[in-house]
Amino acid sequence: MKYMFLLNRTTDALPEPGTAEFDQTMQAYGAALEALGKAGVLIDCAPLAARSSSTTVRVRDDETILTDGPSAEIKEQLGGYAIVECADLDEALKWAAIMPAARDASVEVRPIVAVQAAV
Repeated sequence: MKYMFLLNRTTDALPEPGTAEFDQTMQAYGAALEALGKAGVLIDCAPLAARSSSTTVRVRDDETILTDGPSAEIKEQLGGYAIVECADLDEALKWAAIMPAARDASVEVRPIVAVQAAV
């Protein structure tokens, strides 16, 4: 079964590149991704740009409304994702616990629903 890890963080951006904190963060993610890769469960993983770069799309009464920025103000924000394929939820939760985001914010684990594309 495939699962998506929603990697949350508590700040709008990663530590400043070139700082020791940035290097430590990148090393921690590198180690986690290496472990996922060696186990053969990692399908994809990527960080997201800062939420200030987002655009929210809503359609109301057939009118498309675009708003700069995130859809809601919250303490934690989505900072990246990983997609893994695991035998079951217990295995996915084990892998989610090694992600650095679990230490200072959270990792939300969601099953990915297989949907047939309409042709």
